Amino acid sequence: MKIRTSEYFVREVIISMIRNRWMTFASIGTVTVSLFVLGVFMMLVVNLTKMASELESQVQIAVYLNDALTEEGRAEVEQMMRDMKSISKIEYIPREQAIKRLEERLGDHKYILEALGDSNPLPNSYEVTVKRPEAVQSTAIAIADLYGVDEAKYGQDVASHLFDMTRLVRVFGFILMFLLAGATIFIISNTIRLTVFARRKEIAIMKYVGATDWFIRIPFILEGIALGFIGGGLAAIALRSFYSVMAAKIYSTLTFFPLVPQYPFVNYLTAVIIVSGMIVGIIGSTISLKRFLEV
Repeated sequence: MKIRTSEYFVREVIISMIRNRWMTFASIGTVTVSLFVLGVFMMLVVNLTKMASELESQVQIAVYLNDALTEEGRAEVEQMMRDMKSISKIEYIPREQAIKRLEERLGDHKYILEALGDSNPLPNSYEVTVKRPEAVQSTAIAIADLYGVDEAKYGQDVASHLFDMTRLVRVFGFILMFLLAGATIFIISNTIRLTVFARRKEIAIMKYVGATDWFIRIPFILEGIALGFIGGGLAAIALRSFYSVMAAKIYSTLTFFPLVPQYPFVNYLTAVIIVSGMIVGIIGSTISLKRFLEV
């Protein structure tokens, strides 16, 4: 592309945006708000997914042994569990240690255990940690089938509900993303359409003298890209500040909360938001040009 042609395209974009400044402001504002809301949902989904993964990775399988199991039988069960490739850690909890743990958890209410006297109803058990969160259920089922194991339990309900919530937020986020993208495309296409309508005679003359569709189309597409880029840039700046403030607030109260680190996450988010704004701008300008190029 010649330098003179490039200058013409840039000049046309600037003139068009100044001429329709109120619609330009409306388009940029709509893009900024839409992409900001979209970015907030992306932050929420990514952090919820991380939190769910962290919690599920910490899910342990409690393996309760049969009271009649001998020491040799217990050793066999332990060896069979160690042979399972999905298991990363095994800790044996004898019943004496289990009752002490229960006393500590009860705190001031440990007097409840006095009714038991010298008897200890808790069984010998193991705490099993798996290598991959998705292997928890299959590993628990396999352990429960071992001879001498009464029960193998894990917090499947908590993990399941958490992932259900994550999926719900993700689906809702995608639906909202499409709605916001549609609204943004509509506003940008109307902004471009006003410019095209004001220059419809000029476009018709250009067509008649041999100008190609792409030569006519490029300034308007560049205008759409400019609107999307500016709106996306403003949204990205707001999102970076928002995430920084949100992270500081959360860490001030919940120090060990599994929040996604600010960097490089916000850098990736910035790139996604700006590119999304430019894509929306291209789509909006392309839609608005279809009718007026049919001369």
